[in-house]
Amino acid sequence: MILQQFLLLAAALFSVGLYGALSQQSIVMIMMGLELMANAIIVAASAFWYFASPSRPDGQVVVVVALVLMAVDMAIGFAVTTAIFRRRDVDMTDSAADLKG
Repeated sequence: MILQQFLLLAAALFSVGLYGALSQQSIVMIMMGLELMANAIIVAASAFWYFASPSRPDGQVVVVVALVLMAVDMAIGFAVTTAIFRRRDVDMTDSAADLKG
């Protein structure tokens, strides 16, 4: 595969994630859109590193660290969402607007 195909895949993932994050009201669906956008950035970054220096493993290490950080971030986000849902029975962003202050 060539770099342009990876970048096209990353652009498609980012576009779908952006649409999902902006068009949904469910907190879980917004978080899924954000995760798709983060995955697109990771795909693009790993493709650049692979084509820039394929013999060096430092790009792969950065990608693995980014994946782990993204997984931890999403786990914390889902834990907060679950806590809000259990406490107030709220799963939509409009209903959670009163939590800010």
